[in-house]
Amino acid sequence: MSPWDGEPDERLVELAQGGAEADARPFEELVRRHQGFVVANCRVITRSPADAEDLAQEVFVKAFFGLRRFEGRAQFRTWIQRIKVNHCLNHLRKTRGAVMVDISDVAAEVEPAMRTPASADVELQAATERDDILRVLDAMSDTLRIPLMLRDGDGLSYEEIAAQLGIGLSAVKMRIKRARAEFRAHFAKAPFPAGQSPRVGLKRP
Repeated sequence: MSPWDGEPDERLVELAQGGAEADARPFEELVRRHQGFVVANCRVITRSPADAEDLAQEVFVKAFFGLRRFEGRAQFRTWIQRIKVNHCLNHLRKTRGAVMVDISDVAAEVEPAMRTPASADVELQAATERDDILRVLDAMSDTLRIPLMLRDGDGLSYEEIAAQLGIGLSAVKMRIKRARAEFRAHFAKAPFPAGQSPRVGLKRP
């Protein structure tokens, strides 16, 4: 049990912003609450399980030092999503060069399945489904996977995605439409043999 159980995020942010009396413990609770979806999103956007936790930690470090600039116009979760998107895309640009992406977010399906108490059978099914989702997403090109994650996972508008990726609005809409169709088609064929991914969207437009 945490001493902050029951406190809304807004109150924890307020306490963490408390000037000279600021307390790091409320922010630690915010990290505990949101690190699951941040790690999951970092893993899917970058397609790098090895980097996901380090990237998520860097996202929260940025958030901590930028907390005084957070004005509460959006929810803390939304704010941290924006930091995560920028950080992950910058990571991709540094490691792979210019990134043209499309996204279908898995965090909504993954995180509840990981955190909801369930029977052994349900837990096994959730784990299997999570693995299948990740295999489908991993097999998709960056061109489709990243815009899909930004739209369906992070809730960015088409205009925001276009600005983030440096592509036109019509291209964003087309890629997200294609990504959703490919994801649905290939996820319907799951489960896949262990260690094998479907060949999804490997040919760039």
